[in-house]
Amino acid sequence: MPPTPSSVSFDAAHGLAVLRTRNSVYAVRIGADGSPRHLHWGAEIDAGSLREMLVARSPAESSFESDAAPDELAPQSGARFGPAGLQVRFADGTRGAQWTFTGHTVREGELRLHLADRGYPLAAELCYRVRPDSDIIERWAELTHTGGEDSGPIAVDRLDSASWTLPALPDYRLSHLVGGWNSEFQLNRDRLPVAETVLTSRRGVTSHHANPWLALDDGTADEEHGEVWSTALAWSGSWRITVHRDPVGRTTWTGGFGHEGLGWTLRPGQSLRTPVFAGLYVRDGFGAASRAWHTHIRTTVLPEPGRDRPVVYNSWEATGFDVGQPGQLRLARLAARLGAELFVLDDGWFGGRTSDRAGLGDWTPRPEAFPDGLRPLADEVHRLGMAFGLWVEPEMVNRDSELYRAHPDWVVHAATRQATEQRNQLMLNFARPEVEAWAHRTLDRLVRDHDVDWFKWDANRVVTEAGWAGSPDPDRLWIDHTHAVYRIMDRLRADHPGLRIEACAGGGGRVDLGILARTDQAWTSDNTDPVDRIGIQHGFSQLFPAQAMAAWVTDNPNVATGRTTPLRFRFHVAMAGALGLGGNLATWSEEELDEAAGLVEIYKQIRPLVQHGRQHRLHGPDGVAAVHYASQDGTEHAILAWRPATRFGHPAPRLALPALDRAADYLDIDEDVVHSGAVLTGRGIDLRLPAGDYASRLIRLRRTV
Repeated sequence: MPPTPSSVSFDAAHGLAVLRTRNSVYAVRIGADGSPRHLHWGAEIDAGSLREMLVARSPAESSFESDAAPDELAPQSGARFGPAGLQVRFADGTRGAQWTFTGHTVREGELRLHLADRGYPLAAELCYRVRPDSDIIERWAELTHTGGEDSGPIAVDRLDSASWTLPALPDYRLSHLVGGWNSEFQLNRDRLPVAETVLTSRRGVTSHHANPWLALDDGTADEEHGEVWSTALAWSGSWRITVHRDPVGRTTWTGGFGHEGLGWTLRPGQSLRTPVFAGLYVRDGFGAASRAWHTHIRTTVLPEPGRDRPVVYNSWEATGFDVGQPGQLRLARLAARLGAELFVLDDGWFGGRTSDRAGLGDWTPRPEAFPDGLRPLADEVHRLGMAFGLWVEPEMVNRDSELYRAHPDWVVHAATRQATEQRNQLMLNFARPEVEAWAHRTLDRLVRDHDVDWFKWDANRVVTEAGWAGSPDPDRLWIDHTHAVYRIMDRLRADHPGLRIEACAGGGGRVDLGILARTDQAWTSDNTDPVDRIGIQHGFSQLFPAQAMAAWVTDNPNVATGRTTPLRFRFHVAMAGALGLGGNLATWSEEELDEAAGLVEIYKQIRPLVQHGRQHRLHGPDGVAAVHYASQDGTEHAILAWRPATRFGHPAPRLALPALDRAADYLDIDEDVVHSGAVLTGRGIDLRLPAGDYASRLIRLRRTV
């Protein structure tokens, strides 16, 4: 049966809204109390069966619940006792909304359900969007104070983007990402307890410790088989997702921006719109879910998905703060020799920045390091055929800076509390219009004055002692700062169409669909150890595509772990994403430089597959991990396989390649050997890994029949 085209419909006679994607159906009904209620999310189902579901009585319904069907966004009213996605307080102290359904709008793949409170001046729209050739459903909510000037403010204690509901399953398993600095994106997969499970960031950024993505299944799905439901929130500030498995077997989750304890105020005429919370259902396992997310991010999120991500050289690990024009020129020439396409001057080039204790906020070249400014370096980098990039951290400031001395009130602070410094810095309050304007003006000037092609936009601290003196709604800081970051990035890209931006936050502390909508790639982790990176990159790939994953080759021993690994192994791990170089090339031997240049050239040959192809995660015997990238038409293939540790007495591992066509033949381009697809998908390919630990291999296949 061919896939169903995406469509949106609303049956007014039955109060039934149906969103159809290529391979799934999402259905909502309007409940007797006027609230939108979940009906179905999963495999294709016909209209007649949906109408039968409308009249079926839920086995959970009882005198303790007015309507057992789960809400699409649960208000804080009625017989509802799970997590409330909407919590409001009116001027007279009344809590919770009680809705009247006032109509709907369907337009170009978008559905809006219009709601109005029965007794107070509050309106809401629950919004849904489907796109052609996609199984992703995008959802968000909009809340508006509809009263006159004399009606008083409405306090919003919680406004989630959406609530999601699973069908009844024999059991439930939760997959999500955990970690910390230098250990981001660790995949955690375990049975969902009968409880409320909270995933959150209270840090003002997405965080290293959690990510607003999750997946649920019945405990039996694997990479290639089984039903999987997953969601991702497009937000780069604090967030919270609450998963609720109740004792009678229902599982729901609700999520959005902000964490507990925050509140916002709506005054007459004001509105609050949430970020998108997108959802996906697939029938073919976690691998199919990831590939669907990758396609969605490429086609609807990333600003320029068709452009290759360049091979970057970044100077940080070579020089630290010991930055100067002669040394940077030498590194640039070596980087060009290796085939780098972008040279990024990292921290230490500006103000009084000779350590992390000074200079942040003063974004002019440091005269001692660059007596003639940055133009000579930028011009030489361009002459060498590379783009020129700068590291910036515009959201932060050191006390020891001209900016702080001039504007100490610009920092995020509570006037009666001692400010906590992290990395010897404070955070600027971009929610203040004058600070946002300064940041945009400063970055715009850098681009114009130095022909900057690329910003590595870093953020090395999180929000503490949040305060905004003089603001009538100080908790808006948690939302408005993030929106200001978005606006600045968007304006810079619009004003400078060639400019590209890399997201960074002390490693992978701010990676999500919101930041990726205005950046080209994300710095995955400050940990570049290739063994650790295999696990980090595996977790990253659950949601994000390889072209958005910055991956560097750095020096031995690794600065994070002290581990020493072969150059080939380091390259093969980094070649699974957007390849970069970060070592001190001035200390590399001629043999290492030549080997690196050859591996960079090979990466450029497989780059179309890695950055624009379909990814399949593979696990072989004896600790072998691999990724398989296939062209969209299935003719070209690249497999990167790694074995960090060898085991005595075990035979050479073979790796099955289930994504290939069993009926086809495949040429190993480097070995000039033809393999049967039936053998490769079943028994697998002999990896022919080098002996010993830290063994790796790149295999390139081409379909011949």
